[in-house]
Parts: sequence; structure tokens; C-alpha cells
Amino acid sequence: MKYGVNKQILLITAGVVWITAGINILRIGIITWLNNSQDWMFKIGEATVVFLLFFVLIFKRLYYKHTRRIEEKKKTRNCPFSFFDVKSWIIMIFMISLGITIRSFHLLPDSFISVFYTGLSIALILTGILFIRYWWLKRKVNCSPEDTKEAARRLAELLSKNVKEPAGLQ
Repeated sequence: MKYGVNKQILLITAGVVWITAGINILRIGIITWLNNSQDWMFKIGEATVVFLLFFVLIFKRLYYKHTRRIEEKKKTRNCPFSFFDVKSWIIMIFMISLGITIRSFHLLPDSFISVFYTGLSIALILTGILFIRYWWLKRKVNCSPEDTKEAARRLAELLSKNVKEPAGLQ
């Protein structure tokens, strides 16, 4: 592959994709929630259950799976779409298609959509935040010892060029 990205970009991209999907689903959930705002305390409880089920049982495991897989990739020149494996891309396409179909044909009531989408979206957003957090914590750790030595050598070289000895010591 002539063009590729490093592991840090894959982590950021994964986080942005998860957060973007979550925000889009949250938008749909809030719109349907506002159209049917009865029993909002009960809906908050239901949305919390949906969030916990998806985050704890599914998304958190996927986060660990994908971060581990990204860390095992080569340092540079990775396919920009390789933050997911093929199976995950197929599942994502299926889930998006299922969501569009359910809403288009009104297969489920808006009261279900509002609760389900709100809980699901918060789980998606939190998972995206975990990817970004992982990148943030690993951004300086990912330097190899050779990179660190080279950076220190360049810094010392720059400092030696810019530092003038005091007049009394010449």
C-alpha cells in the first residue's frame, strides 16, 4: 500500500467514528423522545438499562479487541479503514441498514426508538471516548528508544548552536 496511516491515527479514527455514530443516533433518539415525552422518568431508567447492556456486554469488549488489534499492527502504512476488522465492518453495515429499515417502515414504536437509541448512543459515544483516551495516554509512550535518542540528539544539537557562552568565559 502506497498510502497508509500509523497506529495513532487508527485509534483517533476509531474514536471519531464511534462518537460520530453515537451523536447521530442520539440526535434521532432525542427527536423521537421529544415527539413522545410521556413517562420520561421511566424512559430514563430504560435508556440506562440499554446503555449498561450495550456498553458492558458488547462495546467495552469490542474496544479491548480493537485496541489490542491496532497495537499489534505495524507502526506505519496501515490501511486507514483497518481500525475495524472485516467482521466488524459487516456488522456495522448490517446494524445501520437494520436501523434505517426499522425507522422507514415504522416496525417499532417511537417510544421504543427513543429509549433504545438514547441508551445505545451514549454507549457508542463512551466507547469512542475510550479510544480517544487510549490514544491520548499512549501518544508519548509509542516512541521507540531510537526515536527518543534521535530527538534528544537533535535537541542537544539545536541548543549547542543557539547557546552562546558568556563574555567572561571565552
